[in-house]
Amino acid sequence: MISAIANNIFQRVLEDYHRYDDIDHPMENPFDNQSLEHLLYLKCWIDTMQWHMEDVVRNPHILPQEGLNWKRRIDKQNQVRTDTVEYIDSYYLHQYRDVQTKEHARINTESPAWAIDRLSILALKIYHMDQETKRTDVERAHILSCQSKLDILLEQRKDLSQSIDELLSDIASGDKYMKVYKQMKMYNDPSLNPVLYKKTP
Repeated sequence: MISAIANNIFQRVLEDYHRYDDIDHPMENPFDNQSLEHLLYLKCWIDTMQWHMEDVVRNPHILPQEGLNWKRRIDKQNQVRTDTVEYIDSYYLHQYRDVQTKEHARINTESPAWAIDRLSILALKIYHMDQETKRTDVERAHILSCQSKLDILLEQRKDLSQSIDELLSDIASGDKYMKVYKQMKMYNDPSLNPVLYKKTP
């Protein structure tokens, strides 16, 4: 099942990243660059870097210019994240290109890769919530609250994993079909963002 593979890879990414806990540490993807596993590792690494960028930019004592630099870096990272999701969807479009869609086939509300995107973010939430349950510098009420949240996140991962596996099974059997829409982000495009195309020299 792809969800089990993805969840194992995401856990490996989190362990690899937190061995250094450095946003700028270079990624060492252990998988063949033509494989789905490579894309899954890359996807979670990108998410992990962005997670920690979001932590940094929320420092209430950050200098305005430094905060702006981080915000711009987060914007660029988010575009890389979106591009990687689309690469994963391209993998599945190619994999299922010869499937004969049944007459009653239905479309899903999201593509497989965007569901996998949610699974990667869940891995991050679970990892960091689990860390909160292990703190020794907080009241017991904090530990109990975080444990309750962790339990919910784990149940959510179980449900989402099952849904992803069922979606891919339905696509493979022709009971559902993929229809992928590119993310047409406008704010980074100088021809579409009015603040950019109306900018005076």
